[in-house]
Amino acid sequence: MWRAVLVVTLVWAAIYLPRLGALELKSEEGRRVLPAVTMIETGNAAHGAREFFRSYIVPQIGSEPYLRKPPLVNWLVAGSFKLFGVRNEWAARLPSALLVLSVAFAFLAIARRALGPNGSLAAAMIWLTNFGLLEKGRLIEIEAVYVSLTALAFIFWLTWWNEPGRRWLTWTIPWIFLGLALLAKGPLALFFFYAVVIAILWQANELRQLWRWPHLVGLLLMLGIFGLWAIPYLEMTRAGHVASVWSRQFSGRMSGEDFHLRDWLLNIPRGIAYLLPWVALFPFARFAKLENEPEGNFARALSLGIITPFLVVSLAPGALPRYTMPLLAPAIWLLALFVRAHALIWPRKLRLAVTWIVVAVVVAMLIYSLPIIPFLKSREKLRLIARQLEAAIPPNESLYAVDPDYQPFLFYLRRRIVYLKEVSDLPPGAHYVLVQPADEKAAEARAQPVLRLKDYRGHRVILLKGGGEALRAR
Repeated sequence: MWRAVLVVTLVWAAIYLPRLGALELKSEEGRRVLPAVTMIETGNAAHGAREFFRSYIVPQIGSEPYLRKPPLVNWLVAGSFKLFGVRNEWAARLPSALLVLSVAFAFLAIARRALGPNGSLAAAMIWLTNFGLLEKGRLIEIEAVYVSLTALAFIFWLTWWNEPGRRWLTWTIPWIFLGLALLAKGPLALFFFYAVVIAILWQANELRQLWRWPHLVGLLLMLGIFGLWAIPYLEMTRAGHVASVWSRQFSGRMSGEDFHLRDWLLNIPRGIAYLLPWVALFPFARFAKLENEPEGNFARALSLGIITPFLVVSLAPGALPRYTMPLLAPAIWLLALFVRAHALIWPRKLRLAVTWIVVAVVVAMLIYSLPIIPFLKSREKLRLIARQLEAAIPPNESLYAVDPDYQPFLFYLRRRIVYLKEVSDLPPGAHYVLVQPADEKAAEARAQPVLRLKDYRGHRVILLKGGGEALRAR
């Protein structure tokens, strides 16, 4: 067991830690980091418990509340910044990497009872080295956190569901992780989780378990965890508007507002690709080689519980491949069953495939981290924009950002940033103001533009210099 823990830790460290904070924020990372920065700064400056409480309950990007996602990822980033006393990419991304490691340890320690020593070690290695987590686990993205929490729920439930004397643990502990998954992304994890659970219970003729007290208590635990945030959040915001935003997000995905036929046709192959290179082992799996008939029936039910929601979600008009990533954990569990039972039938030359795949992935990630990341750093854009702003603004001046929207380069400014909704909100002492083109005319009448910038998305911002009283005048 301890040798397995050591090997898994070394593999994780070799893949997920080298140059973890070297590259600037990518993709949607800014939406996870900027609210965390605002939480810390607003919380530190809060005058009263309610204002401090609100700073963490209602995430903000710029001058506006961020209504599209729950705040668990923002909390993790803020906590990491506080714990390490630094505000950088490494501290922001570490929670993702640690959650990935926690799932690997859960496969080793918890799933060992069901998968055996070989199966649990194989599951941990497959978890660490699949393409989906190699892409997301080194970023502070919702998927790494949300998928890891859902995986922990799967591991505990699949280990305990058929063990005597563990009924209450089976139907409560996993729902704690599901409650946290709700705080990370929302309810989609429940669809995948219950698809697997119902398929297995149906095969075992145990569907009545869903109507018994342990499961109902588990549901209350899950809803209670989510409600501890959601209730005060709705009280502090316009509840009707928030509900409209959440409803529009869901309906937009289901109706396919941004439907593109080519992308939709690639959903299934891209979703399968998240389990590469390990998905290539499934053609060698044989249900007939499993240890006994009950295990074969369980594996078939698990397969049904994986395939059905995968197809349903992948074929939705507005779906993206990453939506199906919570199914990684049960798919890995299924593959580990075949490893444990020696039910993978392959040529002699492939019998060390698991070991060689792990070695190949580790080597590839080290090559990426050591020689490739320094090359990618030379092409960064956010830090370049931040350096231009820093050079244009004296060190002792604050930057007043008027309705800046989502601007991830603001993370790299090492000065006080004050977010305002309108030009008319500027205080007398505001000398350097950042505006979007829509507000330029209102500000330009009383101030001088000194810098025009365009970010990597083509969004433009203008830095103006002028007296605070002049800027406030319309």
